[in-house]
Amino acid sequence: MEDLEFLSIFSSSNGFKMGMVTMLVGMAVSSIFIHRWRQRNVKGPKTWPFVGAAIEQLMNYDRMHDWLAKLLAESKTVKVPMPFTTYTYIADPANVEHVLKTNFNNYPKGEVYHSYMEVLLGDGIFNSDGEMWRKQRKTSSFEFASKNLRDFSTIVFRDYAMKLSGILCQASVGNKVIDMQELLMRMTLDSICKVGFGVEIGTLAPELPDNHFARAFDTANIIVTLRFIDPLWRIKRFLKVGSEALLDQSIQVINDFTYSMIHKRKAEILEAKTISDKNGKIKHDILSRFVELSENPDSNLTDKSLRDVVLNFVIAGRDTTATTLSWFVYTMIVNPHVADKLYCYLKDFEEDQAKEEKVSLAPYDPEDPKSFAERLAQFASLLTYDSLGKLSYLHAAITETLRLYPAVPQDPKGIAKDDVLPDGTKLRAGGMVTYVPYSMGRMVYNWGSDAASFNPDRWFNEEGLFQNASPFKFTAFQAGPRICLGKDSAYLQMKMALAILCRFFNFHLVPNHPVKYRMMTILSMQHGLKLTVTRRSA
Repeated sequence: MEDLEFLSIFSSSNGFKMGMVTMLVGMAVSSIFIHRWRQRNVKGPKTWPFVGAAIEQLMNYDRMHDWLAKLLAESKTVKVPMPFTTYTYIADPANVEHVLKTNFNNYPKGEVYHSYMEVLLGDGIFNSDGEMWRKQRKTSSFEFASKNLRDFSTIVFRDYAMKLSGILCQASVGNKVIDMQELLMRMTLDSICKVGFGVEIGTLAPELPDNHFARAFDTANIIVTLRFIDPLWRIKRFLKVGSEALLDQSIQVINDFTYSMIHKRKAEILEAKTISDKNGKIKHDILSRFVELSENPDSNLTDKSLRDVVLNFVIAGRDTTATTLSWFVYTMIVNPHVADKLYCYLKDFEEDQAKEEKVSLAPYDPEDPKSFAERLAQFASLLTYDSLGKLSYLHAAITETLRLYPAVPQDPKGIAKDDVLPDGTKLRAGGMVTYVPYSMGRMVYNWGSDAASFNPDRWFNEEGLFQNASPFKFTAFQAGPRICLGKDSAYLQMKMALAILCRFFNFHLVPNHPVKYRMMTILSMQHGLKLTVTRRSA
């Protein structure tokens, strides 16, 4: 009898619990249904209770830039709630100007961004705010304005463009498939190490030696970008598992390379000072300037600070330039009428420049490697800092590439205090606001009905002169106080390389090769740019 009584009580208690669970589940389902119902007319990504838009962001992660472009085509400002913060994406030039210039001090890189990127970029110029940023920018600005650095850069950029041309000449024999993005990454890495740090690392040697630093740098870049939508990254980092374990390995390779470069430069500077004028400047490269500053005890510049300087300039001088060059080559392949127009334009430039300098152009046979190389070298010798300034159509084609394929596709900022954007959007302190160059270049409300078309001619006014757009509309180089210091240097290198490549080579995409971006801070191609190359005739 007692057993039956116990079972009756247990059954009654268990039934009550099951009823409660059923009721709670029903309430949760109802809550989710009501939440989703209220969003039926809301523009922007759909959200879920507790996790916000994290699920939709993860589902669209590999095509994030196009996903955002679609959202921003419907609304110039898009809010994306996440578990621990809210991202606000903007594509309206008026809003961008407010963030990058009008209320600049309210939109620093911020602690959130800094915590994500610190392992790779440290406290470098792209990952710092306040006085630390101002000091680095002042020093860097001085160096970029130096005529010595400009003249040295022109020589270095020409030399490495010639080395790349030599590799392409060899590849043209036997229709060899090459990864153009990899070659361009090698060229720009060698260039920035030579110009920025006075070091020759030789990754563009004919045998194309394996480069552990470049591979580790790409891996680290991909993983720190993933942190922006991975709420578990701190746990993985604490446990040293998964992507964060791989990140640790990559950072070790990066640090070994970078510190060895710093120590080598310090030793060279010390040796040079011992031999020559003790107080004289040894070299004009950027790292040497920062090493000199580090010798002042008041500068607080340690080897770690120099490491951050190096890596920030690597991502600025290597990744962004190589990425833009890669997309430029791709746009020439898919827009052959532009490639042909540019080829004719460069031939005319070559003839005009030769007449101006009273140089007789040597004839060449594209089937004869020797005569072809000689003519190519002769053309390269005509490319000086001043003569490159005349290449307005090439400049426009590069700018058009940057409009559609900006090297930095989105750029997030922290929000220091509550604010209201010009369009009325309210921003809460602690969140993040991101202007999106990739989307901005594709918006009809920014560029007109042909926004999606590749058209270099859009950059010329009625008089046929190149016409810059507002930096708050064309945001490839940012704007306001943080506008890119290396803009002119980047154009110089790209025009040097592309003038040679587009004058003497034709590029052909490997059939069925997928061309798509991969998610990282830079808009690089996920599968590289596999192509074959042929030599152009005279």
